Amino acid sequence: MGSVNVRPVRNEEIEMVIELCAMHAAYEKSEYDKTGKASKLRRAIFHPSPSLFCFIVEQNGGIAGYATVTKEFSTWDAEYYLHMDCLYLLESTRGAGLGSLLMKKLKEFAVLHSCSHIQWQTPVDNFSGIQFYEKQGAVSKDKKRFYLA
Repeated sequence: MGSVNVRPVRNEEIEMVIELCAMHAAYEKSEYDKTGKASKLRRAIFHPSPSLFCFIVEQNGGIAGYATVTKEFSTWDAEYYLHMDCLYLLESTRGAGLGSLLMKKLKEFAVLHSCSHIQWQTPVDNFSGIQFYEKQGAVSKDKKRFYLA
């Protein structure tokens, strides 16, 4: 695995996160427009009261992947939880335990921020992702996702 570190993203790494977002979108067969993303992400992540938290995994001095979360409140549970918006690793780094390290960091972050659990979604055809999440001990709940503009 080499030298590995999971840590919050730095301002100067936002462009690499955008590149990873583009790769993530392609992996999920979605469109991605990089226009204006750097300033929006910087505002969300580096604001005094951040609305988005981004962690990167460094391997041998390079960025191998990222995960982003937001803190949400569940009415049903009457507790805060983390919503994991993205978790993506470069294809060449998958299967080396880096995803598990990112998940461990997110669990620690959840505890630190008094969040009872972590929720996320993944496409139904992301078989390797589903298998990875199940190995982490996650359970799925089928729901239909809606968008309204």
